Amino acid sequence: MSGRALVLNATYEPLCVVSSRRALVLVLADRAELVHETGELFHSARAAYPEPSVVRLSQYVRVPRQSRIAISRRSVFARDGHRCQYCGGNAENIDHVVPRSRGGTHTWENVVAACRRCNAAKEDRLLEESDFVLRHKPATPRSRVWLLVASGEVRAEWEAYVNPVLNRVVGL
Repeated sequence: MSGRALVLNATYEPLCVVSSRRALVLVLADRAELVHETGELFHSARAAYPEPSVVRLSQYVRVPRQSRIAISRRSVFARDGHRCQYCGGNAENIDHVVPRSRGGTHTWENVVAACRRCNAAKEDRLLEESDFVLRHKPATPRSRVWLLVASGEVRAEWEAYVNPVLNRVVGL
């Protein structure tokens, strides 16, 4: 069993990722409805239940605005589409636009995905001191969907719910 399920609000807005066991408990308690299943089964002494992949809450849950989304390597790659923000190649590293050795901070606005070649060539220089140009200005993500992305792989059955929100946030 894969062990994870996407939880949608009553409005089909993605909220979080929980264990598939927790999602099944929500369904059995009539707090959520099963939208997609994995094809696997949970077995009890007298019954078998489909393992949830996507569940939708029965009632709308108001989610408080999060003032700041935590930065992580995986979420920077997701924000930048796994592309180097200098040359457009496959990103393998993260780079501080203003190097930390020069007073740069480890914040969304100063960290970008970069390939090894560009990261090594830029070294600890400022953009003005190098030939590098940013493809996109780094910014803080504005949606909780980034928490889903940061949790790892987005399954195929989740894409219909996650991708429209991601596209709206990124502006695609």
